[in-house]
Amino acid sequence: GGPNVSTAMAVREQHGHDESMHACAPPDAVVWPQAVGQVQELAALCHRCHVPMVPFGTGTGLEGGVNAVQGGVCFDLSRMDAITELSLEDFSVTVEPGVTRKALNSHLRGTGLWFPVGTMGAGTPGNSLGTGSGHW
Repeated sequence: GGPNVSTAMAVREQHGHDESMHACAPPDAVVWPQAVGQVQELAALCHRCHVPMVPFGTGTGLEGGVNAVQGGVCFDLSRMDAITELSLEDFSVTVEPGVTRKALNSHLRGTGLWFPVGTMGAGTPGNSLGTGSGHW
């Protein structure tokens, strides 16, 4: 509750579109989970109640993936922005879903590594992976 849930129309509209040409389709509510356990609990509740779930990173996608065409609950993952592990030996990094490409590259600065996929500094690696916009 409180600062982690909103049904305000302005917030719902902000979360009901991305950078695509698609018209806004706002969710019924927006939640800001801050831990994996919260995402799991919210997802289980939505599943039990047959409520659609729509993930939201930064809204910079070009595919309309954040449009809640059947309503539901938008999971704004922006507060889950920790970089939890970096292995220079095997060139891997573990991030939470709200980490932006810009933040990741700032963290990697000085290591000789970078995450080159995507052109939007505010976009998330998860969006690149989820939409196939990267070359893997």
